[in-house]
Amino acid sequence: MVQQGDQWLASAYVDPEVFTLRPDYRALLILADGLAPGPSDDVTEKMLRAAEEAAPADHPHVVAWREAFRAFGAKPQRTRPSVDALLRRAPQGLPRVDRLTDAYNAVSVLHAVPIGGEDVDRYRGPLRLVRATGEEPFDTMADGQVTTERPSPGEVVWRDDEGVTCRRWNWRQCVRTRLGPTTTRAVFILDALEPMTEAGLATAGATLVDALRATSPEVRIETRTLQRKT
Repeated sequence: MVQQGDQWLASAYVDPEVFTLRPDYRALLILADGLAPGPSDDVTEKMLRAAEEAAPADHPHVVAWREAFRAFGAKPQRTRPSVDALLRRAPQGLPRVDRLTDAYNAVSVLHAVPIGGEDVDRYRGPLRLVRATGEEPFDTMADGQVTTERPSPGEVVWRDDEGVTCRRWNWRQCVRTRLGPTTTRAVFILDALEPMTEAGLATAGATLVDALRATSPEVRIETRTLQRKT
């Protein structure tokens, strides 16, 4: 169990080395408490269909994310930014996972912004974005079994005290902290680079909050933006 919501949000940070790589990076953190998890339903189906219909063929923000991946050695053609992967699936149909994941995937496509959602109560210590040493554990699935991998040295990763929670900035989330059928408290991370503006990021965040409230009317929201200090 992590700290109370406001304390946990206050402890989150981005390592200066990440801002050296991309000074324009911002992360909008949305902490949602009182969520109602469950399978995909009519509400999230409507969200996903609207996103599929409105999905852009390409977007400058997605191009910026491909450039960011290349800057730390990733190959975006092989390990795509999360929003890039979703947009490519939109013409054939977005995945239907569960009501919480469906909600943030729909907003990700609508606003062309990478979004991740994770179970806060499975975190150990503060959330932070760092450049990996290559020694950190990352729990993932391979051939139907949980296995441990290691990030590449210099890779940009989200992590906590126990290990990596998301590899390559927003490429793949770990097994341990992913949303599940018992998740009632989650953090949603919206990743922004130029040319996404402050207003654009705020609008995407507000759309996500509305989507969460549509599926979980009793949800309580706290937010914080992480960005380079000037």
